[in-house]
Amino acid sequence: SGSKLREVFDKINNLLSGKPVQTEGQTVSVTQHPQGLEFVCYKLAEKFVRHGEGEVSFHHDSAFPIAVVLSGIWELHPRVGDIFLAHLHKKCPYSVPFYPARKEGTSMEEYQRLLGYEVHDSKVEEQDHFLKRMSGMIRLYAAIIQLRWPYGNKQRAHPHGLSYGWRWLAQMLNLEPLADVTAMLLLDFLEVCGNALMKQYGIQFWKTMFFIQKSYIPRIEAVTSSGQMGCLSRLKNFVQKCLQAEEIPLPKGILTPSFWRT
Repeated sequence: SGSKLREVFDKINNLLSGKPVQTEGQTVSVTQHPQGLEFVCYKLAEKFVRHGEGEVSFHHDSAFPIAVVLSGIWELHPRVGDIFLAHLHKKCPYSVPFYPARKEGTSMEEYQRLLGYEVHDSKVEEQDHFLKRMSGMIRLYAAIIQLRWPYGNKQRAHPHGLSYGWRWLAQMLNLEPLADVTAMLLLDFLEVCGNALMKQYGIQFWKTMFFIQKSYIPRIEAVTSSGQMGCLSRLKNFVQKCLQAEEIPLPKGILTPSFWRT
């Protein structure tokens, strides 16, 4: 509910502002230790990224409540936003977007970590699990860039707004696609913030969608094996439907004004 989200936001904001906060039966404050604030900023940013790779990867709709809180906190406490981006880029290099190349002398295990895979005892996580986590983090990022905390200062600019999403999309389309990963991330990104980008960039956005259909999807196809076509087919269908309808649907789970009255 909207009221529950406000409670969460106020608690985090109060903690970062140096006010005493009640948690698990005790009162804590960042002023209790010289590095208290820095520690809390770091752990909080890390937790938001974990929400992306965990909760959002399983429940796509949860990207919006998590993102709107982070967006508001980022506005008031820019340090949290900076550290969030650092954590996000490390865990999911595709959020930069960046496909790390394997350098000479880098072990396969280390290289897989750079690509975002979890490696435990030389065992690499399964591809499905890896893709799910990357998808969750990109969906959270795509939700953040379009959402504002509704009770914030309207005079202020969004700390990391839609222009960053537009830049991400342009940079993504300048990279050589990877099988599996590229199609999934583009589809996640367009499903979550395509509607907002369409409203903001109009004709430029539609030119980009046309480019994806005519030029970029064939390039993804060229590197995709027959067993990896699932995501690519879904991206193809999504882009085709949007171009035919000249409309990008609103994302499922977007927070409407009535949500804040709950």
